[in-house]
Amino acid sequence: MAMVSINPASGEKEKEFSTHDNSFVENHLKAANQVYEDWRHLSFGERSRFFFSLARVLRETKDDSARIMVKEMGKTITQARAEVEKCAWVSEFYAEKGPEFLADFSIPTEASKSYVAFQPLGIILAIMPWNFPFWQVFRFAVPTIMAGNIALLKHASNVPQSALMIEEIFRKAGFPENVFKTLLITSGSVPLVLSHPGVQGVSLTGSTPAGKIVASLAGQYMKKAVLELGGSDPYIVLEDADIELATESSVSARLINNGQSCIAAKRFIVHRSIRRQFEEAFVERVRSKKVGDPMEETNDLGPIARDDLRMELHDQVERSVQAGAKVLAGGGLPSGKGFFYPVTVLSDVKKGMAAWDEETFGPVAPISFFDTDEEAAALANDTPFGLGAAVFSRDLERAEKLAKNEIHAGSVFINDFVKSDPRLPFGGIKESGYGRELSMFGIREFTNIKTIRIK
Repeated sequence: MAMVSINPASGEKEKEFSTHDNSFVENHLKAANQVYEDWRHLSFGERSRFFFSLARVLRETKDDSARIMVKEMGKTITQARAEVEKCAWVSEFYAEKGPEFLADFSIPTEASKSYVAFQPLGIILAIMPWNFPFWQVFRFAVPTIMAGNIALLKHASNVPQSALMIEEIFRKAGFPENVFKTLLITSGSVPLVLSHPGVQGVSLTGSTPAGKIVASLAGQYMKKAVLELGGSDPYIVLEDADIELATESSVSARLINNGQSCIAAKRFIVHRSIRRQFEEAFVERVRSKKVGDPMEETNDLGPIARDDLRMELHDQVERSVQAGAKVLAGGGLPSGKGFFYPVTVLSDVKKGMAAWDEETFGPVAPISFFDTDEEAAALANDTPFGLGAAVFSRDLERAEKLAKNEIHAGSVFINDFVKSDPRLPFGGIKESGYGRELSMFGIREFTNIKTIRIK
């Protein structure tokens, strides 16, 4: 069986790779177990040096890595370079903060000494998606390896070049062989990996259906799991919001990565009194965006990553329009080569429409309206997901109260769009998954939080 890179801007095949068979996987798991015994005994200071080197190599290879991402999944070249730079940031962040986050934590008791130690678990499997082919991997791998674990990557089947490039970057940074390893395997090989006694956990970023399957396997084999799944992030715009700020942030949040992000803004919930101003400003900003060859520096959006995903997105738009949604921009399926889709704005979107009930993974912006804060919160929470959310208002106390007490999500940003940041915990609730990545919380997920008490 082969993994194929297809350029979504042209629809043409880039490269093809043979998958690793079960024998290769089993041999590598043995090798990973062996290197773990050495890696886990290194001091935090010794590990940190590798991550400073990793950041340096990432920057040295930034242009090559960016071009691979553009050709494999279609993000713009400027966003691809920024993604590599963010990977370097997270590497430096944990090189500096990892020792502090994992230091023994003293707890006063009646004993002469009692404390908590954070110790590695072993081999951790990462099942990662194609939409941020570098960042998703590094935000898992850097804290996981810094904690003393070994990382195995099963990347999405349409980004094998990215997966192999990441392994090469770890190698160039001087990491011991097999501390990080890419396995070119299909989903059918995941049970083999998870059942191995040396594998102690799994981190998956992907769809909710995939997350449920992996969670079931992790439970079957008693392995720790962190799941970052789908989202339908609501952006609430109160009547006193700065319309320019709200629309600028909302359009950026909807269109980042060609609209293919779990934390992209997915539903815009706008106070009815500012409907006209918001819609006009939103559509004006959307129409200023240039869609085209993602290698061109001046283009704002590239294609959808795969044609089947584009057709699924178009079907969601068509079903929503048939159910009564109004098209303010876009909505048509373009002809020509590549998997491009126009930025589409839908108004009067309601429960029961595909654009409301389902996650739209592409440049489609559904707008709904409310009259009271209570109604806004109810609409925001009317989803099985709970990843991110945003509130726009000049009344910061009112916005904070709504964000903290009423909105069900792992992250809520006020007067800004939702983004991941190495300094802040990242993750969701409900069908958006469980566990946290990044910050001190993320680096402790795949550790044994061990209690030591000395009488």
